[in-house]
Amino acid sequence: MSSRIADATLEKTAPAQGADEVLELRKPHEMIVMMPRSARVTLTGRRIYSALLQVAQTRLVALPAMPPADFMFEAPLAAILRTTGSSGSERTAAKKYLIEMRSLEVDWESTAPGDGVKWRGFSMLSEVALEQRRGENWVSWSYPPTIMAALREPHRWARIDLDVLAKLGSYTAVALYEICARYRENPSGVTSRKPVAWWVDALSNGPGPERREWRKFKNERVKDAVAEINAETDLDVDLIEHKQGRVITEVQFAVRKKRQAVPARPASSEPVDATLVLRAETLGIREIKLEGLIKEFGDERVRTQIDVLERRAANKTLRSVDNAFSYLRSLLRNEPQQESLLESAPAAPVEVRAPAPTPSTPPAANANGAAGKEASNYLREQIQTIKQELAALEPAQLKRWVDQALQDLARKGALNAVISRRAAQGDVLHGMLGSAVVYAYADATYGPDWKVDRQLFET
Repeated sequence: MSSRIADATLEKTAPAQGADEVLELRKPHEMIVMMPRSARVTLTGRRIYSALLQVAQTRLVALPAMPPADFMFEAPLAAILRTTGSSGSERTAAKKYLIEMRSLEVDWESTAPGDGVKWRGFSMLSEVALEQRRGENWVSWSYPPTIMAALREPHRWARIDLDVLAKLGSYTAVALYEICARYRENPSGVTSRKPVAWWVDALSNGPGPERREWRKFKNERVKDAVAEINAETDLDVDLIEHKQGRVITEVQFAVRKKRQAVPARPASSEPVDATLVLRAETLGIREIKLEGLIKEFGDERVRTQIDVLERRAANKTLRSVDNAFSYLRSLLRNEPQQESLLESAPAAPVEVRAPAPTPSTPPAANANGAAGKEASNYLREQIQTIKQELAALEPAQLKRWVDQALQDLARKGALNAVISRRAAQGDVLHGMLGSAVVYAYADATYGPDWKVDRQLFET
């Protein structure tokens, strides 16, 4: 099957010189409200799904007729991730979200008054596959026939700008924006009026039994989502609550188009890297909590302190971390203090750290903070280079080093169910397991001195 249309569609994800194109999805009204039935839908998963829908719709419109039910769409994986605002292009980082969509069942609802559920218990994708073509990762996928028909010839649709979705940093904001976008041109200027329980389900990424009380949900999610939509999109949204006596029973939103363009988003507020999300989840930190930390402290600071937390979690000579999120937040709030504490802690079994200076090392280098920072940067670069080498290996070759890392972790008492599950899923270059794989491969390939920048110790 020709891939030119997929390529042409996704070329719009990169800024075009002198162009003003918008990567737009005509999302059928039947697909505006997605209510998970079987499990949680992550923010990154929903963004990726919108990108897949947009590519599929462009391909379907170009075809002379409806393709067969087993028709597979395809696109470069890196381009799909760029469309969602993610810089994480590793195959293992995206696999989690694609598998999530194949297995997740959702109810699709219309936002029109009294319409109710349109499609019940649909899987988000019928099939999905990842493969390498000429050294590049590609994703192929298919939909249930009902979704295919709605995508190709939607009777009514909402205009969804994928660039705008990539700016929104919470699942609730994305879900609310898509609902409000359906009313962008509506003369009434308001969404449908629905019970509060309906809105909690429509704006939540978990199944109905997890439903929060409206008052708490509003304070925890909705207020921030409204503020984010007003700051980052082409819409202004206001919450309207309706009461019976003193009890809020129904809710709707006022929707207005902005008169002027939305200012460019600062680089520091870019959406979360999918790879960073996976690293956090490996440590037990949920995506929504990670997003809050990134908003407060910035991407680079969070990334640096996750490095610290990974080393801390690997150190079996210290007490285990009971609450990884609280520990990471404490690291971020007390960065100067934690550096000294980390240096004084016993060495971790698989800790990513340069060895202590040899006796021939000049004393000044030992005391020089700049030299320590250079060593840290050098080691970080070495690890990234080695991870790239590992990612380029054939599966059988990579498995050899993964098996060796698992044996090393088991021997040191650091192997647990989470690591074993990640290994089985193919997520082998992140977190504690990723560190162990890097060390097993690098020590055997380059010798134990691969961690040392010799230039720092030259007189």
